[in-house]
Amino acid sequence: MAVALTGTTRWLYGGSRLRFYSSSQEKIYLRSPSNLRISCLSAPSELIENTELELKSEYKPGLFDDLFLHLFRSKMVQETGWDSGKPGYDGLIEVANRLMIGRTNSEAKEASIRVLRSLFPPLILELYRILVAPLGGGRVAAEMVARVTALTCKWLMGPCEVNTVDLHDETSWTSGVLVERCKYLEESKCVGICINTCKLPTQSFFKDYMGVNLVMEPNFSDYSCQLKFGVLPPQPENDSAMKEPCLEICPNATPSRRVSSLNNTKCPKA
Repeated sequence: MAVALTGTTRWLYGGSRLRFYSSSQEKIYLRSPSNLRISCLSAPSELIENTELELKSEYKPGLFDDLFLHLFRSKMVQETGWDSGKPGYDGLIEVANRLMIGRTNSEAKEASIRVLRSLFPPLILELYRILVAPLGGGRVAAEMVARVTALTCKWLMGPCEVNTVDLHDETSWTSGVLVERCKYLEESKCVGICINTCKLPTQSFFKDYMGVNLVMEPNFSDYSCQLKFGVLPPQPENDSAMKEPCLEICPNATPSRRVSSLNNTKCPKA
């Protein structure tokens, strides 16, 4: 079964039949130039809503995921001194928004690094950086953290998998993590929050406190993200993610910023 979306319409193809659904009650009849049978039906709003939901990143958290979410959120609350009244992931996103308020981009980045450091016993980070990071020219540590990230961070990012990435010396390691559709970016709807509370602080945290290079490459069109452990990130002035305009759906963007995004002017919070 294939699904295509156009506004409030849905084209569903299965086998030899193509069906066209519309949210309106009008019936439209189409003539097929071939033997393909085409029918146009009026579909209930539930079908349309369910189809739209299928496009979002789907991951049903388990017990440990709920514990990770609670721990991560509690650390962010300690850093901001404020908590949202909303439960679960929605509340986490509001706390992330709060982390950006009243801070420069650099201050938001440093605050996020402190949150990440607080999740680990200091001795563990130090031992990993000294004992594990140098093994195999960095390959062992990079491939290890890639697997741990893919295993333990789906509650935050959504479905993801380990993949192979190319290094600058033209070798390849299985030290990548491909996030199909990042839940954090999708729910925050903000380039600035992605850059300053996730991408930049996470890259710095792994390099400075675990001895593992990391570059994160978010795609602001389809919300996917490629993590490349063992790869040195580019300088900010050469990083295309730093030049992204505001998303049209950004809740923090003023009308003037939304106009700027149409002109490809970089997000002022990135």
